[in-house]
Order: sequence, then C-alpha cells, then structure tokens
Amino acid sequence: MKIPNPEALKASSVPAKRKPLYKSLFFQILIAVVAGVLIGHFWPDLGSQLRPLGDGFIKLIKMIIAPLIFLVIVTGISAVGDVKAVGRVGVKALVYFTAATLFALLFGLVVGNVVQPGAGLNIDPATLSQADLDAKTGSAAPKDAASFILDVIPASVIGAFASNSLLQVLFFSVFFGAAIVVIGRERCMPVISLMETVLELIFKIMSWIMKVAPIGAFGAMAFIIGQYGLSTLSTYAVLIAACYGAAVVFIGLLFAVAWMTARVPLWQFLKYTREEFLLALGTASTEAVMPRIMTKLTNAGCSRATTGLVVPTGYSFNLDGAAIYLSISLLFLAQAFGHNLDLGQQLAALGVLLLTSKGMAGVPGSSFLALSATAAALGIFPVAGVALLLGADRLMDSMRVVVNLLGNCVATFVVSKWEGQFDRSVMVRAFKGEITNHDSAVMLGKEEDFQDQELQRISEGQEPSPKFRGGPNPGDIPRFQMSKSTRAGTDNSPD
Repeated sequence: MKIPNPEALKASSVPAKRKPLYKSLFFQILIAVVAGVLIGHFWPDLGSQLRPLGDGFIKLIKMIIAPLIFLVIVTGISAVGDVKAVGRVGVKALVYFTAATLFALLFGLVVGNVVQPGAGLNIDPATLSQADLDAKTGSAAPKDAASFILDVIPASVIGAFASNSLLQVLFFSVFFGAAIVVIGRERCMPVISLMETVLELIFKIMSWIMKVAPIGAFGAMAFIIGQYGLSTLSTYAVLIAACYGAAVVFIGLLFAVAWMTARVPLWQFLKYTREEFLLALGTASTEAVMPRIMTKLTNAGCSRATTGLVVPTGYSFNLDGAAIYLSISLLFLAQAFGHNLDLGQQLAALGVLLLTSKGMAGVPGSSFLALSATAAALGIFPVAGVALLLGADRLMDSMRVVVNLLGNCVATFVVSKWEGQFDRSVMVRAFKGEITNHDSAVMLGKEEDFQDQELQRISEGQEPSPKFRGGPNPGDIPRFQMSKSTRAGTDNSPD
C-alpha cells in the first residue's frame, strides 16, 4: 500500500456518505427472494420455468470454486510455513467434524423419539414403488468407507479441477502447499507471487458474479415454490415442524459452542454474514456462498490456511443439518410403517448413518442414498419406503442449508482458536463493518472503503492491514512480473 499524502489524510477524516438501501446486496437479495415466492405461488407455471436463472448463477460460482480453493490453501500454507501445523489443523478439524456429526445424529434421534412424526400414518408397503426413488438417486449405490476414502485421491489433477471435486482439489492443494514450505518460501517466491496475482483476479471475478446474485436467488426461489407449492407443507406438517424445531435448538447450541470456545457472539456473526445466509436460503445451496463465506471468515480473524482447510472439508464431513434430517426421517419412516425401533436398532442405525452421511455434498439424491443404505442394513421397512420423503425433502433444504453453513462457520472459529490462528480483536473490527485485509476488500468489492480505512489507520499511527489474515503485508509479496526492469533508480516502494 502506498504512503498517503497529506491531502489524502485530510480527506480521509471526512465521514463517508452512507450508501442508499437499494444498493445493499442484502436488501436486493431479500426483495428477490420475496418476489420469487410470490411468482412461484401465484403463477406456478412461470415460476417452474425460472429455474435456469438459479442454476446459471450456481454454475457461475462453481466455475471459480476449484481454482479459488487451490490458491487459497496453497498461499495460506506457504504463509504459515509449517507443515506440522497444517497437519494439526486437518486432524483437529476431522475430530471436531466427527463429534459434531455424531451429536447431530443423536440429537435428531432424541427429537424423533419425542415428537413421533410418523406415528399413525400406517403406510401399506404394497402401495410403494421403487421407480420414483430410482429416478431421484439414479439407482446409484451408496459408497462404502473404503470407496469414499479412495475417491479423495484424484486419478488426475486436471480431472479433479475439471469435475469440481472439492475434496480431491483440497487433497492436491495440501501437497502443493507443503512442497512449497519444504523447498523454501524464498526459492518459491516467483510461484507464490504469481498465485497471489491470479488469486486477486479470481477475487475480482467473484465480486462481479455477486452482482447478479439477486437474479439467481429470484429464479431459484420461484422454481422451488412453483414446482412444489406451499400446500405441501400441510402434508408433512409434523415432520417439517420436528426438523425445523430441532434445527432451532441445535443453532442455539452452536451459539453456546462459539461463545465458550472462541468467544464469538454468533448473533453478531449472523448479522455480519446476513447477505451470504440469505443467498444460501434463496438458492438452497451452500456452494453458492462458499467463496464469500470463506472471505468473511478470514476478514473476521481466522487465518487463510485454517479457513481454506476447514470450510471445504466441512462441506463433505460436517453436514450437521443433513445429519439431523437423516435421523429424524429414519424414525419417521419406521413409525410410518408401524415399527418402534428399540435402543439397539437405533444405535445400529446411528453407526450406518454416521458412515453414509459423509461425502453427501453435491451428490444428487444423497440423503435418499444414505437412508436407503440404512433401511437395507436394518431390514425393518422396505427400501422403497424412502420414496415417501420425496414430497418433503425439497422443503427441508432451508433448514439443512442454514445449519450446515453455520456449523461449518463455527467449526472454523473453533479450530482456528484451537490452533492459535484466530485474532478476536480483528473479529471485533470486522463485526463493526471494517475490512481487515486487502484480499477481502477485493473479494467483497469494497476496495475504495478499504483504502479510506487504511488511510485513517496510518494517519493514527497504526500498522497497515495485512494482505490476508495470517499472511504478510501487501508490500511483502512482490507483484508477478514477466521480466524485471534493469533501469537505474527503479522505484521499489511497495504497492
């Protein structure tokens, strides 16, 4: 960052004008979601035809997710400079994910036993058809543990990026970043500076894509309501109420975990990330906000390396909302067929669900595959009975999206604090609306605001903000150049 001149310092003391409400991304997405609900309800045929708007936006996001994760993880690991620290982060994240998923499954079983959502339905197995379930899952068989682990290893690095396989991209990224640490940061500086420049380009592209987020949220919400309708709510009222009620209680527990472990006021965090959560609700996809939520977490004091490792991994290993839904739905189906599972059967189901729930993100009909595998293992009700959930499954997306996303955010704070890579003072600044590092300013499209903040900080004698959280100052990483100038008197001052 360049040293400001006196005129700039004087100008920085003038309060910035507050932006009009209509320019707020949160306001735009909120209006788009409401409009989508109205279109889908009153003109369902039109709403059903608007799906390409939502799908197009999600495809734009997926276009940059793989290179974003690779660049974030590699540059983050190179800044940490300690391969053992990266390994500790991975192990701690997996320990936390396993504990959180197990608790979510147990909690869902408790709710299912108390509420009894399927009691009294008395479904006749003879009326079931396997065809509807096969159409949803593509007749795919659920993966066993060995297959899932082997699939994390990419057969081809290029193939991992081409197929957008996040775990495979993450796997290769960790190796690449670790190699930079072992070889030496100084020797690899040309590669690092190139990556930083490319990452800044990715951030800029992301800021452009977010300008059409309201259109994507509008199309996705109009399709959901137009296709499934609000009347479906009454058909599965008890099951939906049980799942959403359990989600509210679980979110309350996440509030307690975030505060007790890292002293993060989760209500303020939700206010800070309201745009991302509303967009995730509108599109029914956590992938749609992955780049932005990672940026918000690093801006709030979590290091880039920890965030880059925890968030993508959590998308496959820490699906708390999906775990709650699976365990409640399992008991719903058993009760619908007139079976009351004893403790031993429920514990057996818990073990199966714990394995089959992994790697669900991005897999079509993944919840049905997990439930089908559990039904087959228990042998109490027919596998085709899982098709009973086809009408309610889409209505659960909002619950799953919010709990999954919030659970991964809390996991990032917990692991960052656990590893000593969390700065709470930076979090306080971020929650007040400040941009705390240069890369976050580029991603969030607030470069001018960031420059004004930095001018004010420097005028007050404070240190400039780093290029990214847990990383160097902007001037410590040279810009990538095709060739160096040999002219005498070249200005080597940092950008």
